[in-house]
Amino acid sequence: MSILINRNSRVMTQGITGKTGQFHTRMCRDYVNGKECFVAGVNPRKPGEDFEGIPVYATVKEAKQQTGANVSVIYVPPPFAAAAIDEAVEAELDLVICITEGIPVRDMLRTRYKMQGKKTRLIGPNCPGIITPDELKIGIMPGYIHKKGRIGVVSRSGTLTHEAVSTTMALGLGQSTCIGIGGDPVNGLKHLDVLQLFNDDDETDAVLMVGEIGGTDEEDCAHWVKDHMRKPVVGFIAGVTAPPGKRMGHAGAIISGGKGTAQEKLEVMESCGIKVTRNPAEMGKLLKSVL
Repeated sequence: MSILINRNSRVMTQGITGKTGQFHTRMCRDYVNGKECFVAGVNPRKPGEDFEGIPVYATVKEAKQQTGANVSVIYVPPPFAAAAIDEAVEAELDLVICITEGIPVRDMLRTRYKMQGKKTRLIGPNCPGIITPDELKIGIMPGYIHKKGRIGVVSRSGTLTHEAVSTTMALGLGQSTCIGIGGDPVNGLKHLDVLQLFNDDDETDAVLMVGEIGGTDEEDCAHWVKDHMRKPVVGFIAGVTAPPGKRMGHAGAIISGGKGTAQEKLEVMESCGIKVTRNPAEMGKLLKSVL
């Protein structure tokens, strides 16, 4: 099995009539089982239309009722994206993946408050999405760089999600599921949430965890790993010293009160039994060494 999505998922695109929504819906639909999985689009101004055979509905609730969709991917512009998440949560979808970048923090604070006690899980915003290789991809990551395997990948950095996949693939290690959770200060699933899912997944043997400077999410996850994780975990933090001429990090990463530095995160992760590297090009090699 995989975590969160598989060939049985039924997906709607909120923002399907925009250029970005159309482009990536087409790419996802054309990936392996996408034709069966992408079943609806949502635009309140264009109900009754379709995008290349995918019907467009006025609301998320209607799209769910008519097609059985249980997952939504959002390409709605930033001023309206949080409201799009709210609509999907109210419709009680299982999973919402918000790709949109630049959502106001105040909007996301309100949305996270509204999500309390609800069943819906949120990935993002400002993330590349999620892929179960050779089954289904939902988001903007290139499908061709992925291959089915037994390594779980979770990353706050979109660019380093690709790097993590590349360095493992070069050594013949495919992925069970790969998730970019996004680097915004207010978001959905954290490293800890995803590690718990990978820990219970029979088809994941080890996990590659990529973090960033700012916040304490990686440290919180590391303490949980020490007490509960049954599988090896390899980690990297964007923001450590990178090769000459390069700087790894995220525009939304904020260090406050001396907390959240790359060095501090790496020290906590190492003390909790996570194998860490300070060179992103070595992630795959280190992972293979612990298997």
